[in-house]
Amino acid sequence: MTKGRKSKREHLVEAAQQLFYREGIKGTGIDAVLEHAGISKRTLYNHFKSKDELVIATLQRRDDEFLNMIKTGVNKFASQQQGNALFAKPLAFFDAIEEWTKSPQFSGCMFINASAEYPRQDHPVHVICTMHKRLVIQYLEELLEPLQLANKHDLALQFAVLADGAIVNAHTTSNKNAAQVAKQIALSLLELHCP
Repeated sequence: MTKGRKSKREHLVEAAQQLFYREGIKGTGIDAVLEHAGISKRTLYNHFKSKDELVIATLQRRDDEFLNMIKTGVNKFASQQQGNALFAKPLAFFDAIEEWTKSPQFSGCMFINASAEYPRQDHPVHVICTMHKRLVIQYLEELLEPLQLANKHDLALQFAVLADGAIVNAHTTSNKNAAQVAKQIALSLLELHCP
């Protein structure tokens, strides 16, 4: 594949991701994506056999973006945490979530939104959403590793549920403090598991 073709594909995926995130996947037709990207239908089908393939590519791109954003945020906010130094990175995770939910481009979690649009668990779009959420839990386990907990996975899962709840609450109610509420609950859980 030549560099020019690769950049057209990336441009298409980026344009589609913006529309799918803002307007919903099923609410965004291929013609709207083509117009937004400024490309022809032929170019689209040179890279993707179907809309579902394009959707999966946008979700894969968003997965990389999201995890990089969260990891950068955790590193930034960890140094600002008060109290137990071992809690700094797990708690900074919620500050990174808060920074994102307060950003002007925030429209909820693309994976929560997409899984609601594709509720059948064996659908490839839903499968990608599930994989993303598992990667977030895995990352939370890494943040909890220094605590040497016997139940690290369980606590990471609880943190993931708190984060998803904060994201949904911030999106549906415009509650800009949802991630801080989740962070306070996370702190209580850390203190309970690490007295």
